[in-house]
Amino acid sequence: MKTPLKEITTREDIAMLVGAFYTKIRADKEIGFYFNESITDWDAHLEKLTDFWQMNLFGTKGYTGNPLQVHVAVDTHFEEKIGPNEFGIWLNHWAQTLDELFVGENASILKRRARKMGTFIYMEMFKSRTPK
Repeated sequence: MKTPLKEITTREDIAMLVGAFYTKIRADKEIGFYFNESITDWDAHLEKLTDFWQMNLFGTKGYTGNPLQVHVAVDTHFEEKIGPNEFGIWLNHWAQTLDELFVGENASILKRRARKMGTFIYMEMFKSRTPK
């Protein structure tokens, strides 16, 4: 019997979401290599992203970092080839993972915030690219 889905209410819920999501991302044939080549310490990365999403959803402190700067650097490393398709794949995995694990308003909030963040980061990456 399948366990009923639950609301996102704790850091542990966010950690479960982040872990399940990045398991999919790392295995994805189209975008996994961006992550697998860029991230050397997955435990630390997942912890940092749990901090990020916990801050984003619950307003807690503890996240430090500059996601925009990191994503621009990754795009530069991969010769500015990250495009809307890659962001779409990322976003689809995020929404699917949320739908598989959770229900409720917080899950909906995280879907909306990921869409907004993805759009913003992609636009900033595009603006930072060297003219060709």
